[in-house]
Amino acid sequence: MAVVQRVLHASVQVNNMPVAEIAQGLLVLLGVAHGDEAADAEYLAGKIAGLRVFADPSGKMNLSVQDVGGEILAVPQFTLLGDCRRGRRPDFTQAAPPREGLEKYEWFCQCLQKQKVRVLQGRFQEHMQVHLLNDGPVTLILESKKS
Repeated sequence: MAVVQRVLHASVQVNNMPVAEIAQGLLVLLGVAHGDEAADAEYLAGKIAGLRVFADPSGKMNLSVQDVGGEILAVPQFTLLGDCRRGRRPDFTQAAPPREGLEKYEWFCQCLQKQKVRVLQGRFQEHMQVHLLNDGPVTLILESKKS
């Protein structure tokens, strides 16, 4: 699962130290679920790289991050898999275990790079501060599996 935001700029810090920063592009928050496969990462990477969410000269959303020469900041976020339907504490049992999550996150980033997009990364299993200036705002939720 991914939350994709069109941004004018975005950055990640860990312990108040800069880790990654992009200009115009997409901030992608990626959650890896139990059972996600390499094909899920490949699908999401292709879909995200080709999303037509940037304005063409007539102001219509017809251009992709590839088309505008934008960048992607990919941030691992297991909390996207938090189930809040029962009680008040999110249940994270749907999230992949750390080792599996890291492997799938790294594969996702490699798949994005194969799409000819510059990709910067957040830090897996770190407490991060994510700063962004959402453009639009444009925010989309993508899933690799049919519900």
